[in-house]
Amino acid sequence: MTTYEDLVAATLAHGLMPYVVPQLKTITIGGAVTGLGIESTSFKHGLPHESVLEMEILTGDGRIVIARPDNEHAALFDAFPNSYGTLGYALRLKIELLPVKPYVKLRHVRFDDAEQAFAALVKECANESNDFVDGTVFSRDEIYLTLAEFTDEAPATSDYTGMDIYYRSLQTRQTDYLTVSDYLWRWDTDWFWCSRAFGVQNKFVRALWPRRYRRSDTYHKIVAFDRKHRLTDRVRKARGQQAEEPVVQDVEVPVGHAAEFLDFFHREVGITPVWLCPLRLRGSKTWPLYPLEPESLYVNFGFWSSVSLKPGMSVGYYNRLIEDEVTSLGGHKSLYSTVHYGREEFWRLYHGDAYAPIKAAYDPAGRLPDLYTKCTNAK
Repeated sequence: MTTYEDLVAATLAHGLMPYVVPQLKTITIGGAVTGLGIESTSFKHGLPHESVLEMEILTGDGRIVIARPDNEHAALFDAFPNSYGTLGYALRLKIELLPVKPYVKLRHVRFDDAEQAFAALVKECANESNDFVDGTVFSRDEIYLTLAEFTDEAPATSDYTGMDIYYRSLQTRQTDYLTVSDYLWRWDTDWFWCSRAFGVQNKFVRALWPRRYRRSDTYHKIVAFDRKHRLTDRVRKARGQQAEEPVVQDVEVPVGHAAEFLDFFHREVGITPVWLCPLRLRGSKTWPLYPLEPESLYVNFGFWSSVSLKPGMSVGYYNRLIEDEVTSLGGHKSLYSTVHYGREEFWRLYHGDAYAPIKAAYDPAGRLPDLYTKCTNAK
């Protein structure tokens, strides 16, 4: 339950950081390992679980075991990522850390064509001078790649925890400097761009909104309250407006199909902005419950909003449409949000044949729900 906010504060004091730091402060390291985490170092250092050396796990059958890639619990070690707590609970993790410099220099490069942008992405991910690579899509003809590197000095540093908004800076600045800490949390103040739903990007509202509450966890609590009491749905219904479907997903698509997926997404869904994050497995090792091809470059597309349903559509239409497209392009989706796969399709995509014997070995009585049941709320 250690948050990355606390972990990063402790490690930066020693000139170190985790190899991959997910974008939001209150994500926990246990959550990023048993689920999935990603960030702009993932093109070089993979996913958070790839820098884990040892796991102490409370299993479903009540044991506490030490799992390493070279001991009798190696199968549990390999299957724990993307198991979402259905095999056990991480009590302690031993991880590798990355040496850092005090500052990060950013370059924002604009493209007006997706094919050009993804071709450049491939090139930049092979450029050893880049320590961080991600991107942002504002429209079909406004795409930015942000290329960043550690540096010992900075002429001045920006602050995006106050009145300035980080994602808007991509459109107005070609270069920027941040402290390492501010770079790692550059997306958190506005929950990427989702703070606009609460009016926090309005300069008058922002000035009155206390800085300590300009955080992703604050916005998440507001969203949870709204969904629990269906306030937005009731207001839309009272106004005679069409119902909306939440479309909150992160999906990984092979880079060779990235432009094709983005064209589909613009045409069929239409949410903007969209976050781009390249990733590649750190080594040749594969992870059974999230089968990515070693040496292959993928692009994570992150989109978090709602889409109005047309007459006759039911909730789930857009999410299912995205799932089908991702599968057809050889990609995968993270399981933290709504999942609409049928049972057979789900276990085919997430390697049920590898999961079943490990589940039987560490939770034979089924005290914990299985992965399909937990992620789909199946009965």
